[in-house]
Amino acid sequence: MAGVLSALRRVYLTLYNWTVFFGWFQVFYLAVKTLKESGHEHVYDAVEKPLLLAQTAAILEILHGLVGLVRSPVSATLPQISSRLYVTWGILWSFPELRSHILVSSLVISWSITEIIRYSFFGTKEAFGSAPSWLLWLRYSTFMLLYPTGITSEVGLIYSALPYIKGSEKYSLRMPNKWNFSFDYYYAGLVALGIYVPGSPHMYGYMLGQRKKALSKSKKE
Repeated sequence: MAGVLSALRRVYLTLYNWTVFFGWFQVFYLAVKTLKESGHEHVYDAVEKPLLLAQTAAILEILHGLVGLVRSPVSATLPQISSRLYVTWGILWSFPELRSHILVSSLVISWSITEIIRYSFFGTKEAFGSAPSWLLWLRYSTFMLLYPTGITSEVGLIYSALPYIKGSEKYSLRMPNKWNFSFDYYYAGLVALGIYVPGSPHMYGYMLGQRKKALSKSKKE
């Protein structure tokens, strides 16, 4: 029974990783193609559907950690996925005024390259039991450049969205109301920006630690 469950887990994770890989590959391809042919103003429109699907699929990774399908700690997975979902749905999807911003291009390219490498690494590892050393190196090295460019793009887009959030009052709840509760999405955006200040260095340090551990283990093997 344990062998059957292990095989099912492996098949599921292989299919999941390669499915999301192709989603992010489509995002990357469309982003680069549109940049070349039409300019950065049209990148979001070109990548919207695969971007929303691929990024939202990452919610399953939180569930994978919670039920023990993967060893990645939820404490590390949750902040990154939450911030990306916030930018994807809470900023870009919610405020069309931001979609022509040049930072959208740097955002989706940084995200897509990172995820193409990550999902191909884990997909290969699940399918064959291990991944080639060059793919391992890419998985734990390219983030050193792509993480800062992605984070900078996220912060820049949230900051740029603040005037539109304040002007529209979208997702805000004013008193009085039957719940006797108020919520201001503008201040939620400010809080999100504030979280990036300690959160980004912490996550970068965590990834550096993971890189050292993974590459050291690889050399020993």
